[in-house]
Amino acid sequence: MNLPKFAVHRPVTVLMVILGLLVLGFVSLSRLSIDLLPKMQLPVAAVIVDYPGAGPQEVEKAVTEPLEETLATVSNVDSIRSESSSGSATIVVQFTWGTDMDFATLEMREKIDMIEGYLPEDVEKPTVFKMDPSMMPVIQVGLSGGKGIAELTHLAKDLIKPRLERLPGAAWVIISGGRTEEVHVLVDPVKLESYGLSLPQVAQVLQAENLELSGGTLLKGKKDFVIRTTGEFRDLAQLASIPLTTLDGSTVYLKDIARISQCYADPTQETYLNGRPGVGISVLKQSDANTVEVAERVKAELERLKKELPGNVEVVVAYDQSRFIRESINSVANNALIGAILAVCVLFLFLRNFRTTLVVALAIPISIITTFILIYFAGLTINMISLGGLALGVGMMVDSSIVVLENIYRHRQEGHSLWEAAITGAQEVGMAITASTFTTVAIFLPVVFIEGLASQVFSDLALTVTFSLLASLFVALTLVPLFSSRFLKVSSPDEVPHTWYQKASAAVGQWLENVRELYKGILAWSLSHRKLVVLGAAGAFVCSLLLTPLIGVEFFPEMDAGEISISIEMPRGTALEETEKVAAKIGEICSSLPEVEETFVTVGSSQGMNFGGAESDRASIWVKLVEEKQRKKTTDEVVREIREKVQQIPGARIEVKSSDPTTAMMPTEAPIALTVRGDDLEKLKAIAEDVADVVREVPGAVDVETSLEEGKPEIEVRLNRDRAAAYGLTTAQVAQELRTAVFGQVVTRYRAGGEEMDIRLRLAPEFRQRVEDLKNLTISTPLGVSVPLREVAELRETEGPSVINRKSQTRVCYITAELEGRPLGEVMKEIRQRLEKLQLPRGYEILYEGEHKEMMESFADLTFALELGVLLVYMVMASQFESLFHPFVIMFTMPLAFIGVVLAFLLTGQTFNIAAFVGVIMLAGIVVNNGIVLIDYINTLRRRGLTREEAVLRAGPVRLRPVLMTALTTILGMLPLALGIGEGAEADVPLAVAVIGGLTVATFLTLIVVPVVYTILEDLAEKVKKRVSGLVWPR
Repeated sequence: MNLPKFAVHRPVTVLMVILGLLVLGFVSLSRLSIDLLPKMQLPVAAVIVDYPGAGPQEVEKAVTEPLEETLATVSNVDSIRSESSSGSATIVVQFTWGTDMDFATLEMREKIDMIEGYLPEDVEKPTVFKMDPSMMPVIQVGLSGGKGIAELTHLAKDLIKPRLERLPGAAWVIISGGRTEEVHVLVDPVKLESYGLSLPQVAQVLQAENLELSGGTLLKGKKDFVIRTTGEFRDLAQLASIPLTTLDGSTVYLKDIARISQCYADPTQETYLNGRPGVGISVLKQSDANTVEVAERVKAELERLKKELPGNVEVVVAYDQSRFIRESINSVANNALIGAILAVCVLFLFLRNFRTTLVVALAIPISIITTFILIYFAGLTINMISLGGLALGVGMMVDSSIVVLENIYRHRQEGHSLWEAAITGAQEVGMAITASTFTTVAIFLPVVFIEGLASQVFSDLALTVTFSLLASLFVALTLVPLFSSRFLKVSSPDEVPHTWYQKASAAVGQWLENVRELYKGILAWSLSHRKLVVLGAAGAFVCSLLLTPLIGVEFFPEMDAGEISISIEMPRGTALEETEKVAAKIGEICSSLPEVEETFVTVGSSQGMNFGGAESDRASIWVKLVEEKQRKKTTDEVVREIREKVQQIPGARIEVKSSDPTTAMMPTEAPIALTVRGDDLEKLKAIAEDVADVVREVPGAVDVETSLEEGKPEIEVRLNRDRAAAYGLTTAQVAQELRTAVFGQVVTRYRAGGEEMDIRLRLAPEFRQRVEDLKNLTISTPLGVSVPLREVAELRETEGPSVINRKSQTRVCYITAELEGRPLGEVMKEIRQRLEKLQLPRGYEILYEGEHKEMMESFADLTFALELGVLLVYMVMASQFESLFHPFVIMFTMPLAFIGVVLAFLLTGQTFNIAAFVGVIMLAGIVVNNGIVLIDYINTLRRRGLTREEAVLRAGPVRLRPVLMTALTTILGMLPLALGIGEGAEADVPLAVAVIGGLTVATFLTLIVVPVVYTILEDLAEKVKKRVSGLVWPR
C-alpha cells in the first residue's frame, strides 16, 4: 500500500486514524500500572523452616540436609544453597532461566510434603515462596508514644493490620517489635518432685483438659441435639485449679506447684523510630498491584486511622517506595520533555520555518501516545526502564519525519507542486527510512529473546523503543506528507530577514552552506587519498581498543535513592539489651547528621523482614535522607561519613551501605562475594579468614565479612548412653524434657476476650539461671523414678557455629565486601590475582560469585544479543538494497561508533555496565541509518545516469543536512538523560553517554569513510569479477 499517496488523497481518513490512536493512547495510559522496575520473574524460590530452640548443627542435620536432598530432585534446579542458624533454616533454590516458577514451587511443596513426617515434631510447617522483587515493603510505618509497647502492639495487631490488609492491592502486613501475650505456667521443680510429678505429666494433663470435642448427635423427639464436651479454660483461675494425681493417688492442684500469670513472651525484637521505642508495620503489595496506588491507599487509610487512635500515639511513615518511584518517573519524564524541546529547537534552526518545524515536531507526542497503546497490550508497566526507553527514543522519533520532510522540501525548491512534492518526496525515501527503522528494531529483537537478568531488566526498554519507532515511521509516511501537501512553505532565497529569529535562521542557513562547501572539499580530498583515510580510521579504531582497559566496569549503575542500611553484629551470645545500647548509639550518630530525616532501628534481627528466627546479637538500622535537592551531599558521601564515625564503637561489626532499589533484583546483595567450599568447619573458617585478609588488602573493598563468625556460646549436654539406658531413657526424651524446662513448651492455647494466646509450660526463672540448675534438673524415667540430669549426662561450656551455610549439599563459607571508590571489575581482577597465590588443602576451592558473576553472565548474554542483532541488521539492509555488497559497506559505521563510545566514557569518567552495553547495542542499530540514507541516494543518482564519482560527490552534500539534523536531534534528545538530572536518573546515564559518544563520532566519520569504503570495495569487486571471468578452464 502506498501510504504517502493514500494520506495525501484521503486526509480526513488519516486524521481520524491519528485521532483514534491518540484517544486509545490516553485511555491506555490511564490504565497502566506504575512501578519502579519492570515486572520480573526471577528463577529463585525459598523455603523457610522454623525449629524453635534448636542449634545450627541440629537444624542442619535434622532439617536442612533432608530438605536439600528432596529439593534436588525438583525439575530444572540449577543450584541449592542453605543457611542453618539457631531456630531456623532457609533454603534458596536457583532454577534455570525460563522455568515456570508457579509449577516449580508447586513441585517443591509436593516434595516437601513427602518427607514432612520424617522431620522432628517441633519443626513448624515449611513455607515455600517465590522470590519476587515486589516482595519488598512498599511502605513502612512506625508507631510510637501511647501508654507503652503493649498498647502499641495491640493497636498494630488488632486495629491497623486488619484495616491495611483489606486495602486493594495489599498482600501482607508484617509487624516488627512489640510484645506477644502468653500465659506462663512457671513450675517449681522442688514442689514438683515432692509430689512425684514430672513436666511431661503436667504437659499431658493440660493438653487433655483444655479441649472442646463433639460427641455426635442425639435424636430427641423431632430434634437432633449435638453432643459437645466442653473443657476449655474460661479463665486463669480455672487453669490454676486443674487437678493433678500424684503417685500415691492423692490430688494436688496446678497452683500448688506453679505460678500462673498472663504476661508477655520473652522479647526477641525491639523497634525504635527516631530513637523512641515503638512498633514497626511493613506493607507488602500483590505482585501485579500498582505500587504508587497501594502506597497512596495505605497513607489515606493511616490518615483515617489517626482519628481513631489515642491522641498521644504518633504514626510516622518511615519508608515510602512510591516517593522514589514518583521522583524517578518525573525525572525521566522531565528529561524526555527537555530532550524533545531541544530536538524541536534543532529542527527549527535547520528548517527555519515554524509551520515546517511543527509538522515534524508533531511526530514526538503522537508517537509517544501511540506507544502507550502497544505498552498496554504488551502487558508492560510505566517504570523507570520503559519510560527511559521513551526518553531515549524521543530524539529518534523525528528522524524518519526529518528525512521525509527534507526530501519533500527539496522537491518543492526544485519547482514541484505541493501534492507532487509531498507524494514523490515521501515515496523516494520511504524504503530508506523503513530500512533505517527496521535496523533499530532488529538490533533490539535479540534483547527480548535472550534469557537472564539483563533481558528481564531491559526487555521493557527494547520494546518501548521499538514501539515508539514503529509509531514514528507510520507518522512519517502519513502525517508528514499530508501536512506538507497543505501547509509546507518554501522560503525564497531572495527574502530579506527582518525579525531576530529570521536573522538567526539565516545565519544558521549560511553556516550550513559553509559546512556543506567545506564537506565537499574534504570528501573530494578523501576520495583522492582513500588509503590514508582508511588507515587513519583503522588506526583510530585500534587506539580505542587499546584504551578500553582504562574504562572501569561494574554491573549496574548506582542510584542515589537517599536510603542507607546499617547492619550491626555484636559478639555471639550478646544479650538483647547490650545490642540495643549499641544500636541506639549508632542511631543517635545518624540522627545528628543534617542530611538524615528518619531512622528506623530493629534490634534482634539482621533482616528487614523477619523471616526465620531473630538473633539477640544482631540489629539493623534503616536511614532515610532528606530529598536530594535539600541536601548538599550524595548518599555515598553520607555513607562514608557514618562509616567513619561508627568505626570508633568497640566490640561491634558494623556494615554501612547505600540502599539501592535495584538490589531487589540482584541474586546477592554484596557486589563482591566469594565462596570457599569444603566439609570441615574449622578448616573452612581458617581458609575464609585468609581469603578475607587478602580481600581487606585490596583498595576499594570495604566492610569485608565472612559467614563463619565466632562461635555462639553453648552448653553442650552429652548423654552417657549406658547410664541413660539403665533408667530406660533415650536421647530424645532427655532433650525434650530439658527443652520444656528451659525454653518452654507451648502445651495448649487460651482464649480471652476474643484473643487466643499460647500457654507455655516451663520452670520458674530462678530454677534455670545457672549451669548448676541444669545439672540438678530431674528427668522423669519410664521406671517411675526421677534422676538428676548430672547422673546421666555431662554438661560443659563450649562454642558452636552461629550459622552453617551450604551450597550444592556441601558446607561453604561466604566472604562478602562492599565497594568504595573503585569499579567492580578492577577490584575483582586484583582479588583474583592475589588469591591465585593462596595454597588450599585438597578438597577445598574458592568460587567467585556475587555481582561480578552476574555481570559476566549478563555481558555474555548481551554479547550474543549484539552479534545476533548485527546479523539481523545486515539481513534487513540486504533485503532493502537487494545486494550483499552495500550492507557490508554500511556496516563499517559500527567500528567508527565504537571509537566515540570509548572516548565518551574516558572523558566523562563513567563506568561500563549492562546499561552501557544496551546503549552499544542500541547504537549499532542507529549508526547504520546515516549510511543507509547516504548509500541509498548514491544508488538513486547512479540509476539516473551519474557516474560513481559524480554520484558520491553529489549525494554527500545533498544528504548532509538530514544526516546532521537526525544526528543532532537524537543527541540532544538524549543529552538530559546523559546529564543524569533528578532522582533515579543515574540508571540511564551510561546508556545515553554510549549513544551520544558513538553517534557523534560516527556521524562525522561516516560522511567521509563510508563513501571511501564504498568506492574501494566496489573497485575490489570489479577486479575479482574480471579475474573470475578471465579464467580459462581446460576442456
